[in-house]
Amino acid sequence: MSQSAEYSSNDLLNAIAAASRTLGERKDEINRLNVFPVPDGDTGTNMSLTLESVVGNLAKLPIGATPADTRKAITNGALMGARGNSGVITSQILRGLCEGSVGYDGLSTEALAAAFAKSQEVAFQAVRKPVEGTILTVLRDSAQAAKAAAKKKLSLEEALQEIVGAAYASVQRTPELLPVLKENGVVDAGGFGLAILFDAFSAALLGRDGQLADEMLMVRAGVAPKVEIEQINDWEGSAYRYCNEFLVDSDTLDKEEALQFLSTMGDCELCVGEAPKFKVHVHSNTPDQVLKYFLERGQISEVFIHNMQLQSQERTEAIAKDQEPKEIGFVAVAAGEGNANILRSLGVDEVVSGGQTMNPSTKDLLDAVGKVNARAVIILPNNKNIIMAANSAAEMADIPCAVVPTTSVPEAFAALFNFDAAAGLDENVEAMTEAYEEVRTGEVTFAIKDSKDAHGGPIKAGDVIGIADGSIEAVGSSVEDVVMGVLDALEAEDADILTILAGIDFSDDELAALAEAIEERFEDLEVEAKRGDQPLYPIVLSVE
Repeated sequence: MSQSAEYSSNDLLNAIAAASRTLGERKDEINRLNVFPVPDGDTGTNMSLTLESVVGNLAKLPIGATPADTRKAITNGALMGARGNSGVITSQILRGLCEGSVGYDGLSTEALAAAFAKSQEVAFQAVRKPVEGTILTVLRDSAQAAKAAAKKKLSLEEALQEIVGAAYASVQRTPELLPVLKENGVVDAGGFGLAILFDAFSAALLGRDGQLADEMLMVRAGVAPKVEIEQINDWEGSAYRYCNEFLVDSDTLDKEEALQFLSTMGDCELCVGEAPKFKVHVHSNTPDQVLKYFLERGQISEVFIHNMQLQSQERTEAIAKDQEPKEIGFVAVAAGEGNANILRSLGVDEVVSGGQTMNPSTKDLLDAVGKVNARAVIILPNNKNIIMAANSAAEMADIPCAVVPTTSVPEAFAALFNFDAAAGLDENVEAMTEAYEEVRTGEVTFAIKDSKDAHGGPIKAGDVIGIADGSIEAVGSSVEDVVMGVLDALEAEDADILTILAGIDFSDDELAALAEAIEERFEDLEVEAKRGDQPLYPIVLSVE
């Protein structure tokens, strides 16, 4: 068979446009596969945006543009439009394909082999620490298929078929190479996106309807594109919160030095392109320092800084909406990121920000109930001033809704520990109410004006005060002394478990010292010290 076929420049451009359109149509499928703890945007969306930029750049070419002009438009369009880690790597895959095809007259099996070999080289060079089981693995396996096709002198059509088949086969193997994929029962999102890209391009170029992939093979392998993903409610991410990406115009930038600098700022660092155009990507907690470095070496543009924690929360909410509703969901009120994270880990679906000084409205609670993907909802108000609004929201809800009238976050913990998924709404409300009523709560804060304690003793503005079950029982000058007074008032010596929630201004060292002091005084008390990060109250505690 002939190894080459006659395809016009317009055929190639149309095939690229078709691949871009298919990625856009299937981006949500790809996004759903993104199970990494730090979702760097959405993989499918980022890859789709990269291809859209390529197509936009190609559309600007004049009729009769040379192959060199076309390659430049693809390379520049991908670089300029790359979004996120997956988008930047995709841009380098496309750059390599373009560079590897130089010197070949038209599209042939040999040209494909050379293009894929160069693509593998460029993409792997762009990533400082390549990881197996990702888009790079799929690219390498595709390149090997292209090389084998050239060696066997297959026709161009057969070579494309081999490359697409190898890409999907590689995608199927990714769970065996990357544990996080196997744990979640999915394939790699970037690798799947790349296989779709190759598939859609080939199908369009060869004039075939649909795609070349054996979808049933994917299903039989247990890696069908449409999968159910476990909802992840807690932010476990990398140590870095912000995804930073931007373009740099510079004639003097040293890529290796830039990458070395980026590695000190965070992770997932990329610096790709050639003078004078570079694309930079890094996860970092200090975007200002990253930008300052490159501003000193050139001009920057197209700056995107994404908060990956918020992206994670948004993705969790989107996944929850697509899942089968559970029987009973939860809405809880809390102030402080630590408290919210603990509540989510105990099964709360929606945490409404609020507390003693910021009471959410009935509408706030009703809106939260509406976001829960459940057939019934229990509201935990966690403050006596919020119970009335919670009751109103429960009455107005479109689904069965009830209130367990907790007056503190620790009471909510106890209630949630006694939730029974096999029981009904009324049974759970009764059991959870009984559970939280066994909890005694203490709070430590600062007096804002002169007053008197529960026993008529004087309180001066600025004093540390301790509240036990709503009554001011301790006054002092240090948090530790007042905590001890509150514990005495709560009869901690007769309790089994003490939970301490540290406020946002109470340091980890202070928390550790306090827990140690309590353990020395109450030898039989099991102390659980956690970060609540609530404002105004250095310590919230409970005994059971």
